[in-house]
Amino acid sequence: MVGEKVAQPLRADAERSVRAILEAAERVLAAEPGASMEQIAAAAGVARTTIHRRFASRQALIETLATSAARQLAQAVDDGRPDTAPPLVAMHRITANVLQVKGAWAFALGLPEDPHSEAATLQQDISRRCIAVLKRAQDDKLIDEAADLDWVRRTYYALIGESLRGDSEGADPDTLAVRIIDTLLHGAGPRA
Repeated sequence: MVGEKVAQPLRADAERSVRAILEAAERVLAAEPGASMEQIAAAAGVARTTIHRRFASRQALIETLATSAARQLAQAVDDGRPDTAPPLVAMHRITANVLQVKGAWAFALGLPEDPHSEAATLQQDISRRCIAVLKRAQDDKLIDEAADLDWVRRTYYALIGESLRGDSEGADPDTLAVRIIDTLLHGAGPRA
């Protein structure tokens, strides 16, 4: 297409630099949301000019951070094989994977989303995929046939959020995933 600018892939060293900047941005902004680009550059171990060359503005950096985190979250879901693994296995794998990503990128994933952004589109796709896994679990009689799957999804998200906010820092993601899935599927009532 005439006049359309095509993004070129980054060289390996440039890609490492961007990754270091995004990881530093997550750490620095989580501790100090108003931190400057210079503070982020210092934490990333790159020159101030490097961060300004890679990101036109602080907002561009934050948008890239949100998109990168959402992509990692989408990959965490993919890695759980939501379409092919047995539903209970997929739910466990996805939950453990998501806990790791959300724990590492809490600031970026907690940013308010521009509804037209790539991050928002990825989050919407993740929600649709979650409903699909829950539907498969419902078809396997793991979830009541009358259950509102959007409510189940929101409850599942809340359980993940509480696990990350609770006293489970440093807890094994697999152990937390078992607790989350057990609570989601069986509640807190007495067991037979």
